[in-house]
Amino acid sequence: MAEIKIEKKAPIWPWILLILVVIGILVYLFAFSGDEDDNRRDDRTEQTTEQSSDTRQVAPNNSTVVAYVSFIKDDPDQMGLDHDFTNEALLRLTNATSAMADEIGYDIQKDLDEVRSHADKITRDPFETTHANSIRKSADILSNVLQNMQKKAFPGLTSEANGVKNAATAIEPEVLTLDQREDVKNFFRESADLLEKMNNNSPQK
Repeated sequence: MAEIKIEKKAPIWPWILLILVVIGILVYLFAFSGDEDDNRRDDRTEQTTEQSSDTRQVAPNNSTVVAYVSFIKDDPDQMGLDHDFTNEALLRLTNATSAMADEIGYDIQKDLDEVRSHADKITRDPFETTHANSIRKSADILSNVLQNMQKKAFPGLTSEANGVKNAATAIEPEVLTLDQREDVKNFFRESADLLEKMNNNSPQK
């Protein structure tokens, strides 16, 4: 009688095991790849937030302050007999001071109305000999206001505020304005320096 050969089928479990291993590797790769992408996105978001925060602290905030600072820096020698420069500088300084006061929530409207009144007197008669007195009164008011604003919100700018105060005091009310034009312009320059630094720093509230 002939012998019947029966072929044994190869076991299927090694293939099942191989498929499970492959699936496990793919799941592992996808899972960790997703985590890394999330981490990278979180890092980019954090860096963007930090950069935005730094920009807020450094970039000039108020265009009125920037306009006054630019006006003073761009003027090499404009102070003439008609006092147009002095009047405009006072009005621009008044507006810049008001704008910065609004930024920190400081009410100075009454003081600034008085400054505007003095600035108006300067242009009424170019030959009037009391202009220096009006300029000095305006400088005293503005320097006091700026110093109070500095104490309220910018404690690190004490030296600059004192510089404005000293520059205001240097203006002599009894001396003709054109005879002390450098002292008057120095007051505007010191005020511009203080306001520019206030504008470039975050106030403390």
